[in-house]
Amino acid sequence: MIQAAVFYMFAILAVLGGVAVISARNPVHSVLFLIFVFFNAAGLFLLLGAEFLAMVLVVVYVGAVAVLFLFVVMMLDINFVELRQGFLTYLPVGAAIGLVLLVELASVFAGWHVAPEAKDVIAAATPDLMQVTNTEALGQVIYTKYVYLFQASGMILLVAMVGAIMLTLRKRPQTKRQSVAAQLARKKEDTLEIRKVGVGGGIG
Repeated sequence: MIQAAVFYMFAILAVLGGVAVISARNPVHSVLFLIFVFFNAAGLFLLLGAEFLAMVLVVVYVGAVAVLFLFVVMMLDINFVELRQGFLTYLPVGAAIGLVLLVELASVFAGWHVAPEAKDVIAAATPDLMQVTNTEALGQVIYTKYVYLFQASGMILLVAMVGAIMLTLRKRPQTKRQSVAAQLARKKEDTLEIRKVGVGGGIG
């Protein structure tokens, strides 16, 4: 009874947070709501007995990816008011794409229920508590059956990180930058001038 109540609490909060992510006017608030959704999803993973996935979700996505999104949104000088002006123009296209994705998800879930081997695939990452832990069972599945997909997801995250760095990298001509090569290549004659000043003569 308590487990069901906790599940519905996490599930309702996660759904409300997801709605707030796409409905918030301020993009910074959207990222904060996304972090809130990640925490509730981590709670759902704990209820399922997947403590490793819950910890990865908090450490990696909340501690790194979501914070990266937050800094990128805050650092980019984007006029979000102008971006929202063409919302109604692209609404039919977005609705059509959303409908296609909904049909695809429905077909995937229907395939899981119809396929006879669906139960075996779902239970592949379920550990036997008497033999292996959840982390070990997950590692066996990821690095054997889904190793190529796992490496592909790592490459996608790497490209996303490089893209975020390139978006925030700006060249400003008026900013003074340190040139180590120019400092090491300078000569004494370029930086130092010795003058002999007579007594009481001063420097002209």
